[in-house]
Amino acid sequence: MTTGHNGLTYADAGVDIDAGNALVERIKPAAKRTNRAGTMGGLGGFGALFDLKAAGYSDPILVAATDGVGTKLRIAIDTGNVDTIGVDLVAMCVNDLVCQGAEPLLFLDYFATGKLELDQATRIITGIAAGCEASGCALIGGETAEMPGMYHGGDFDLAGFAVGAMERGADLPKGVGEGDVLLGLASNGVHSNGYSFVRKVVELSGLGWDAPCPFGEGSLGAALLAPTRLYVKQALAAIRAGGVHGLAHITGGGLTENPPRVIPEGLACEIELSSWNLPPVFQWLARTANMAEAELLKTFNCGIGMILVVAEDRAGALADLLTAQGETVSRIGRVVPGEGVIYCGQLL
Repeated sequence: MTTGHNGLTYADAGVDIDAGNALVERIKPAAKRTNRAGTMGGLGGFGALFDLKAAGYSDPILVAATDGVGTKLRIAIDTGNVDTIGVDLVAMCVNDLVCQGAEPLLFLDYFATGKLELDQATRIITGIAAGCEASGCALIGGETAEMPGMYHGGDFDLAGFAVGAMERGADLPKGVGEGDVLLGLASNGVHSNGYSFVRKVVELSGLGWDAPCPFGEGSLGAALLAPTRLYVKQALAAIRAGGVHGLAHITGGGLTENPPRVIPEGLACEIELSSWNLPPVFQWLARTANMAEAELLKTFNCGIGMILVVAEDRAGALADLLTAQGETVSRIGRVVPGEGVIYCGQLL
């Protein structure tokens, strides 16, 4: 028998199981705050349970979505400002779910890093829990993967998985027709798409993340990390009020690619570009990069984060309801014969 020799441990290979267990204990209170009707148990099991009947569904259809945050993570990592990147993660998933007519019910996260830093990880997952709480969605599980050799220099990655439900027959889009009105809900900045372009523009500008923001208050990095807006509760309220035929989350592909996804063949979205003001962040990006308007519209949300396609005779009432829910609502166009998106007026 070999004596006097300390054998190699998993920690020696760069994976600290104790740190992972400590993280679970730290985030349990934040996860518990997201509990809702249907939640069963807590974190720590091999799987997570959810009771659809207890959530109030009698004949449910499940809807699932998965997404990430893209290279917005690079700014969060480089600046150390990781507190709201979890909100982005949740928003990118649950805003998609509600476009199908579904209520988000549960969320799981995947957090991968080279070395688990407890304080940083706690801040990230607390942000995820905050996004879940704000959208009525339970954080019921996840995975923290410590992978030395795969991620370097404090890098990490995030992925999110959301599951929602609706009663059978309540799926959207449904009933979209000529004359329907397009209601645009204001965005909170760039949200979580187009950041490879954003980072290139910042590089061209010669500014650092800690430079004063050229289009607003605070630092440039903090301004570009403004979290993606959560539209879930507002959109569900509008759907339940009646008259909503479809919803489009304005993500990758911008205003050009997303609205047609909810419009039947033979119809188009006619959008009046002068019906809302282009936010300063997009003005700065366009000016700094000398962007053509068409490229801007195909890359970014341009100030409209969600579009509701609604019956014309319900447009006023729904706009009032959404405004009362805290939304900035613009009547941006209508459904007309044609194909894709037809732009009127100018944005720049």
